[in-house]
Parts: sequence; C-alpha cells; structure tokens
Amino acid sequence: MATESTEPAETRNDASAALWATELRVHYPNAPAPALDSVSMTVPRGSFYAVLGPNGSGKSTLLRALLGMVPHQAGQTQVFGRPVSDWNRRALAQEAGVVTQSESVAFPITVRELVAMGRYPYLGALQSETPTDKEAISEAMRMCDVDNLAQRYLSTLSGGEVQRTRVARALAQEPNVLLLDEPTASLDVRHEMEILELLRASAAAGMTVFLITHHLDLAARFADRLLLLDRGRVAAEGEPEEVLREETLKRVYEWPISVSNDPATGVPRVTPLSRH
Repeated sequence: MATESTEPAETRNDASAALWATELRVHYPNAPAPALDSVSMTVPRGSFYAVLGPNGSGKSTLLRALLGMVPHQAGQTQVFGRPVSDWNRRALAQEAGVVTQSESVAFPITVRELVAMGRYPYLGALQSETPTDKEAISEAMRMCDVDNLAQRYLSTLSGGEVQRTRVARALAQEPNVLLLDEPTASLDVRHEMEILELLRASAAAGMTVFLITHHLDLAARFADRLLLLDRGRVAAEGEPEEVLREETLKRVYEWPISVSNDPATGVPRVTPLSRH
C-alpha cells in the first residue's frame, strides 16, 4: 500500500532491488533545510519507477545520491545489492546509464560521436570500436530517431534533438538500469511518446527504468510505481492510483487539482483547476 505521510516507504536490503535507499539524508552546505530527509525506496529489477514532485522537492538530488554523485549525511544506498561506494566508476557505468537534466559540451561534436561515448565503459584508452560497439551505437540512434542526424554537430540541433541524442548515448551503454531526469522536457508529442514507449518496452525486456518527470498523467500511464516527494520527504509511494489522489496532490503542489479515471487508458487523469 502507498503511504500518504512522510513515513519511509517499505524497503528490502537484498539483491532483488536494482536501486535501494534507506533513511537517506542530503543537506547541502548553507542550505536552510535538507534536500532529502529520511527518504527510503526500493526499485525492483525490471520495473518502471517514476519520481514526481514540485520544483525543489529533491528529485534530482535523489538520482545523484543513488549513484554516489553527491555525499549523503545519513542513510544508505545500493545498486544491485551493493553499496554504491563499493562500485568503481567504470563498473558502475556498465550497469547504470544516466541522462541528467542538462549538460554543456565545450567542443564541437557530432551526434554519432556523442552516442559513441556510451561505449567508453567497455573500451580501453586506445581501443577501437568493435563490431559489437558499432551495432550498439547504431541501434541506439535508430531507437531514438537520430540516425539521420549522425553527422550533424550538436550545436546545429534543436533542444529536442539534443535530448534524444543524449538518451541514445545512455542506451548505447546497454545498461541494466537507466536513470533519466526529465528526458522528455524539450520533446514534441510524437518524440515524447516514442521515448516513453521505448522506456516501457525496455522495462518489459528486463531493464530497470528510473524516471524523474513532472508529467503526472504520463507517469501514471507508463510507470509501475510512483514516488512523490515533497520538500525532501516521501509524501506517497505506490502504484499510480494509490499515489495520485486529490488530497495528496493538493497538499504537495499547493494547488487545486482534480483526479479522475481516464476511460481511454484506465489510469488516473490529473487536471489542475483554477484557484478561483
């Protein structure tokens, strides 16, 4: 069952979880309050897990803390049953692909060159691409609909095209878990749906998907479970119909919201209302 309080979600410290955290606390220097406060969660292998919450609720910090990218003052995190601190960066990169919210590239680079960076965890410093690497790169570009942009420089692309290229780079890693922070923010409807359907199919094939998004309806449609954060704490966790409840969403987002059942999909439909 979901919880509609800030009590930690049920967790299991075992290898059946792709990602696991318990009582996680992250407090940035000089910040008035923790970015994460007693956050617990379990992401089963092969699941599609979505994280929701208002701006500043701790979503991006949670992703970074799970991978050891920011220090935490309390709690534990594990990736496939091992503390994240026990992983070396190369081995972790072979298991986990990451698409952060944004990044800057300081030098000219083509789409194909950026996607090929996803194979770096498998290549030595001077090692050339193998046929396996080339196939993974080509397949990732095809899945993200950027194969026709292969020789274009990133600086000439739209924001949505760059974002699809970054997702392709993560897929080229052939990871067992894929963590994405707002990957569809710059995409049009067609490409947004293509990426989400691709992620859903990847989860069905055994990859674990950990998605941060502001799209409540799409999270309900594609994810197996949702985690709703509110000012660094767990507000609710569970299946979409357990988490996306009117009173919970009104409290967390501080805005009038209506929740109904979508007759087309059978999942909750969230409608922001006028304050007046």
